[in-house]
Amino acid sequence: MAATVRADKARLYFVTRDVAEKVLDACPDAQWRLLFAVSRYGGLRCPSENLALKWSDVDWERNRLRVPSPKTEHHEGKESRIIPIFPELRHFLLQVFDEAEPGTEHVITRYRAGACNNLRTQLGRVIRKAGLEVWPKPWHNLRSTRQTELAERYPIHVVWQWIGNSRAVAQEHYLQVTDTHFIEAAAEPENQRQQAAHNPAQSAAASGGNSMEAPHATNTNRPDLPSDSAASRSLIIKQVPATGFEPVTSGLGNQRSIQLSYAGGTPNDPPNRIVAGCG
Repeated sequence: MAATVRADKARLYFVTRDVAEKVLDACPDAQWRLLFAVSRYGGLRCPSENLALKWSDVDWERNRLRVPSPKTEHHEGKESRIIPIFPELRHFLLQVFDEAEPGTEHVITRYRAGACNNLRTQLGRVIRKAGLEVWPKPWHNLRSTRQTELAERYPIHVVWQWIGNSRAVAQEHYLQVTDTHFIEAAAEPENQRQQAAHNPAQSAAASGGNSMEAPHATNTNRPDLPSDSAASRSLIIKQVPATGFEPVTSGLGNQRSIQLSYAGGTPNDPPNRIVAGCG
């Protein structure tokens, strides 16, 4: 019978880069640093994908890494995926490559044929050695953290391809809301005020609207028209002549035309301006 696995959101934990660097410094050797890095910065599943990596999967020239996926290989087209060799990951990969014996097949050689020796327990020891508390689901949350980071920088369909999961799985088990999201959201109004202070001309335009008194008004509806073209000049705001819209009505003198031309003002005030063709 099919069963639905619900994620325990309380067990999600975002492993910041500062925390990751402390753990990397506490790792006993280059292979352990790479084990940690390919999950934190590559988003690989540990141990299945980490231990399946071979040097033939590394494309140094194109800066790409083929990730075999034993967990999903029974699905057509899901036996592997291609990810970038991210800048944060490349250094650790090169370290292990430099130490590898000629002819070595697998990238990680310490744990083969299922002899993982409980990598979760060992990672817990490394975390405590770094002076930190062990977070829930240590390996899973490295992968979850990386997917959350990538989702903020790249199109989501690209991230799913790199991490090797689906929208539903990502939303249920991986993507996190972090403290940084709240901090940045709360700081947005202040950021906008600072930006406005650095752009006084833009602020003045925003507060005053489009100035109707500019001698050379900009045609915002047709930005493709050069400002000095005839077509653009035909769209420029024009001044209504003092006689108004209607001809002078006999018996009323010029009073009607003056009222239309100086609506809401006096003949001593500047004439109102209207957009040609809008009357």
